[in-house]
Amino acid sequence: MLEGRWVAVVVPAYNEAKLIGRVLDTMPSLVDRIVVVDDASSDETGRVLGACHDRIGCRLRVIRHERNAGVGGAIVSGYKAVMEEAPSENALVAVMAGDAQMDPEDLPKILAPLVRNEADFTKGNRLFTGEAWQIIPRHRYLGNAGLSFLTKVASGYWHVADSQSGYTAITIEALRVLHLDRLYKRYGFPNHLLVELNNYDFRVRDVPIRPVYNIGEVSGMRLPRVVPSLSWLLVKCYFWRMKEKYIIRDFHPLVFFLAFGLFLVGGGLLFGAYLIFLRLSVGALSPNAAIFDAFCLIMGMQMLFFAMWMDMEHNKGLK
Repeated sequence: MLEGRWVAVVVPAYNEAKLIGRVLDTMPSLVDRIVVVDDASSDETGRVLGACHDRIGCRLRVIRHERNAGVGGAIVSGYKAVMEEAPSENALVAVMAGDAQMDPEDLPKILAPLVRNEADFTKGNRLFTGEAWQIIPRHRYLGNAGLSFLTKVASGYWHVADSQSGYTAITIEALRVLHLDRLYKRYGFPNHLLVELNNYDFRVRDVPIRPVYNIGEVSGMRLPRVVPSLSWLLVKCYFWRMKEKYIIRDFHPLVFFLAFGLFLVGGGLLFGAYLIFLRLSVGALSPNAAIFDAFCLIMGMQMLFFAMWMDMEHNKGLK
């Protein structure tokens, strides 16, 4: 327990036979329940977990998927198991990966804002200090930075960075509100979770943590494949959040700016392409047409920026 709050940790694990034992053996004593979700591993993860159960005892519960559900699916299974076991509505639930890339000494820092009722959800931020640039592989750092910016726009949490960090904690009250089954089941899970949290106006806080790399972990993330799919996911999440939060739940005038901005920018791009076609096929065109197109594009961009600014203002209290 931590200051009277029951603490559970969900550990998603897929082919983590090499490092899952280290994760469990270094789990802080403040953790009351450890739920490991073996996501249909094909290596010796199950055997290692059996040996760990003999050492750790009743604190450990292992759930095995018969089919691989992805890291998000594994976390959702762990969340549901914890919700069934939580002794009170004051319980806290953290997530730590099975590859030992999350320093157990950071767990009290991750939980502290929840204990003090300063946030409903916390997440580790490995990019907070310049140390991350030296430790994290450059291609992953840059990919993470790009996805973090897109996640800021999609989720509305502009104060949050390092969107791909899976070192998180949440109150059991917030967890019961979320629609877990509609969340993306694979590497886009932490991004989609932030969008879901914003839809219900939950407070989210970043907590600086130490990045851990080069300890024998093997990443299954392939950026050339993951970045395009996550970018498209975030585009869909953004428009879903605009609909749910600013039309269905409570109408907000930023919807007008967003709609007209998209109309003018989209129309301006199409009209500009048409002008280029005419210029190449017919010849000289009236400068008024080009001026009109530029006017549409500039006005459209201004309206989109106004919509973004109004979204930032609406969410600035969710820190």
